[in-house]
Amino acid sequence: MSQAALSASDSGGSRARAGPRLRSYLRWCAAVITLALVAVSFVPNSLAQGSSPTEFQVEAAYLYQFGNFVTWPSSAQAEHPKQFTICVLGRDPFGSALDEMVKGSAIGGLPILAKRIASAKDATSCRVVFLSSSEDRHLEADMDDLHGSSVLTVSSIPDFDSRGGMIQFVLIDRRVRFEINLAAAQKAGLKLSSQLLKVAVVVRGGRGSKE
Repeated sequence: MSQAALSASDSGGSRARAGPRLRSYLRWCAAVITLALVAVSFVPNSLAQGSSPTEFQVEAAYLYQFGNFVTWPSSAQAEHPKQFTICVLGRDPFGSALDEMVKGSAIGGLPILAKRIASAKDATSCRVVFLSSSEDRHLEADMDDLHGSSVLTVSSIPDFDSRGGMIQFVLIDRRVRFEINLAAAQKAGLKLSSQLLKVAVVVRGGRGSKE
């Protein structure tokens, strides 16, 4: 099976509100991950005249979809029985794109909520935490605060997956891809789907690694 790829244009204008065409495209990208997990490098004809998604809008689509490929321990599910919260820590690069992605959606029957937090200590209600690039200099302290929690950590900070993070976004040929630190995820009690591991460009540590 070929690996999934999502096209990304320059990040300028990433804070602009996602229009109907763009939101449809981002949901289409998420559907591709769910249904096929195959490489996609084209825009559907019906959206050819719409705006191309930016790097951060594609990352928002991934954040929206990751929850379908991760199983949290029963203790985490019991602590957050009413909603599935995706949190952004630090300076928010997504604008309204993440909110548009999750609007009216659910994972495991739970409505998805996008939330901004000021400190890693505020992540107690989060299933997924995206650490913004503004957190680079605070990363060690952030990871210490998140230690022991069953939270999926995601970032585009350089070397994030080798600094204790679980999923790191990387740009390859201007396409957003991701690397996985499987050992970190397993240590937190998270089980990552084999489909997710197959589509990652690198999987470090743990069973199923591909370095």
